[in-house]
Amino acid sequence: MSNSTANPPITGHLVYLLAQANREINRQLEARLSVEGVPVERWRILKVLADGNGKSMGELADAVLLNHPTLTKIIDRMAADALVYRISDPQDRRKVLIFSSDRGKALARRLDPLVQSQEAHIAGSYGEPATRELKRLLETLIERTG
Repeated sequence: MSNSTANPPITGHLVYLLAQANREINRQLEARLSVEGVPVERWRILKVLADGNGKSMGELADAVLLNHPTLTKIIDRMAADALVYRISDPQDRRKVLIFSSDRGKALARRLDPLVQSQEAHIAGSYGEPATRELKRLLETLIERTG
């Protein structure tokens, strides 16, 4: 067994490849969303809140893949921009729920075609069947390792 097989370079590790793919896709998506001046993280937050159900900070942090301090700063800025608002949870007054405002919902609707064009670009260059299979494989990976 050769040394390169026993000790592959970092570029051969799944964790590296996933991080690199994430970085590249986020970079491309950020370029598309920049038309509206919206960072990817804000789009993810608006997308999660689009169902109209309030989310606690913990639920939101898990859903948008951000740590609590970072999420708090972003939510503070989004609230100042009237994109989201906070209310006390009627079930537990110690908890705060985050909702998308009408302005936030309108922005999310404007962003949807930009995000869809990014997915279409990936599917166009990678192929629709391969893109569907990649999504399926990634979802399975998340389920089995989570």
